[in-house]
Amino acid sequence: MRIALAGNPNCGKTTLYNRLTGKLETAGNWSGVTVDKKEANLRSKYHGDSKDIIIVDLPGAYSISPFTGEEVITRDFIVDEKPDVIVNIVDGANISRSLFFTSQLLELGIPVVVALNKADIIAKRGDSVDLDKFSKLLDCKVVEITATTEKGTVKLIEEAVKVAKSKKAPKPSFIANKEISDDVKRQSIVDGIAKDIHKKTRDASQVRLSDKVDRIVAHKWLGLPIFFLVIWGVFSFSINGLGGYLSGYLNETLFGEIIPNAANGFFESMGVNPLLQALIVDGAIGGVGAVVGFLPLIMVLFFCLSLLEDSGYMSRVAVVMDRFFKKIGLSGKSIIPMIVGSGCAIPGVMATRTIDDINERRMTTILTPFVPCGAKLPIIALFGAVFFPDSTWVLPAMYALAIIMIVVGGLLLKKIFVWENTSQFIIELPEYKIPSLKYAFLQMLDKGKAFIYKATTIILVCNTLVWFAQAYTWGLSPAEDQGMSILASVGSIISPILIPLGFLGWQLAAATLTGFIAKENVVGTLAVVLAVASEEALMVPGGVMSTIFTPVTAVAFMVFNLFTPPCFAAIGAMNSEMGSKKWLFRGIGFQLGVGYILAMIISQVGSLVLYGEAAQGLVPAIAILILTIVGLFTIIKKNNSNAVTGKGAVSTK
Repeated sequence: MRIALAGNPNCGKTTLYNRLTGKLETAGNWSGVTVDKKEANLRSKYHGDSKDIIIVDLPGAYSISPFTGEEVITRDFIVDEKPDVIVNIVDGANISRSLFFTSQLLELGIPVVVALNKADIIAKRGDSVDLDKFSKLLDCKVVEITATTEKGTVKLIEEAVKVAKSKKAPKPSFIANKEISDDVKRQSIVDGIAKDIHKKTRDASQVRLSDKVDRIVAHKWLGLPIFFLVIWGVFSFSINGLGGYLSGYLNETLFGEIIPNAANGFFESMGVNPLLQALIVDGAIGGVGAVVGFLPLIMVLFFCLSLLEDSGYMSRVAVVMDRFFKKIGLSGKSIIPMIVGSGCAIPGVMATRTIDDINERRMTTILTPFVPCGAKLPIIALFGAVFFPDSTWVLPAMYALAIIMIVVGGLLLKKIFVWENTSQFIIELPEYKIPSLKYAFLQMLDKGKAFIYKATTIILVCNTLVWFAQAYTWGLSPAEDQGMSILASVGSIISPILIPLGFLGWQLAAATLTGFIAKENVVGTLAVVLAVASEEALMVPGGVMSTIFTPVTAVAFMVFNLFTPPCFAAIGAMNSEMGSKKWLFRGIGFQLGVGYILAMIISQVGSLVLYGEAAQGLVPAIAILILTIVGLFTIIKKNNSNAVTGKGAVSTK
């Protein structure tokens, strides 16, 4: 049996799905969080035959006649696959708006049960809903629930199973009598139903506390600095508070001393071959430990971000950013993938499919990976701890720089391809609420679980191979010197490209190369190749890292790895959303160019300003910068000329 959950965006549909299935799908206060249907078995606590019941979470939709990509997925699933029963989640805080979609579902000849969600908000307002009358008017069962708690969920499943087995489809009088002739008439009918069954005690014109708060946090000028202050507070607590303290313990004590010493003692007592012992301790444990050591920092950060999201604040951020994004060819819709991408670039890129305008979608797909994701946080944390140990600005500065580069990148893409924004941004602002600590805690555990899984699979294998490659020559004999190793020879091929950025040494080239597999590998590779050579912990301020970086080139190296193309998996997601190999390569080329030029400017200009002398590679850096400026000017001039003459700058196919 398949039970489909359908409803408007922000009605509590995914929250209900998570409760019924035990999953941890993201439930945000905006449309576009669910970009594809998800399904899982019902938990046994809700029904005895739960193994035979599949719950399907469909993307939010306002109408069965599709306007957005999300609505197409919902319409196609309901019409083509015909679930056994549809559980239509109606937002108790916005009954009239929800019923437009409900009335369309009632016409499809599929059994329907209406779940009147947010019963707690209805009660808080002092309102009342006549459920019996509501059920009679819709000719289907209406169950009052609160998706954030257990209220009504058992009864809802009982009714859904009962209706599915009876195969009885609703036939309310206004549909049977064909009273609905067009959308205006439909809305008029559902407005009448909502007014008839929903008794309100509050004057709709009354200014609520939520409205007063929005006048400040969503203000066109105050909203942006408030957002930066909020994010600064979150990052400061994550880096310099609890997260930073726990990460410091893991890096310096647990993975720096306790585990390596215990492992070495164990292997020595077992008489294990020294090379195998070094492979396990220095390669596997050292590399993975350098990454996992930052897990508490990442978990605390995601806990705080989940609280912000659940409170309803992040949807206000989308409104604030819309007026700024409009100027660069984007809209507030683009901020949603970028917020999602702060956790992982892959779902962030996938969320761009909710953007209707093809140019805006491609631009957002290219720019979303600029937002530092969870995989990039260990890089920022490592360089911040080594070169700026007493500073709180490093992580917030990288996010601020990401926003600046998104704006600059958007302007460049708009100029290069002569794109015009045609989309309109409409979003429902939910009421503020006290965020759920349980939800934030579960989201934190889910992100931590994914991070550990990645560290113990991809990163473990990669760092083990890195250790082997730096320990052996191409003849598979132990390398007497790291410079004669397999890894050194591969890194030496790439390292000349990094000289204009002020980066010298095959080690940095190797770390950058492995970072394209997974960004966490940058930290793991540096831990293996540098710590092995010096037998010194990676995170010691003034230690081995300071022999190959200055504070300026350290920032440049951070920036280079943050703004060049993301990991292979995220590139695969870009390919899917771009729908064109040509546009994929254009996007990758643009990201490479932005990361390279930005790192080069920071390294060369920063060294001149702070140290009075240029970094390595100044001459080729100047030549590259001049060629880049001339090339961009030529392309922009040509495309603008083509646009004026009507030839078109770039094909959108």
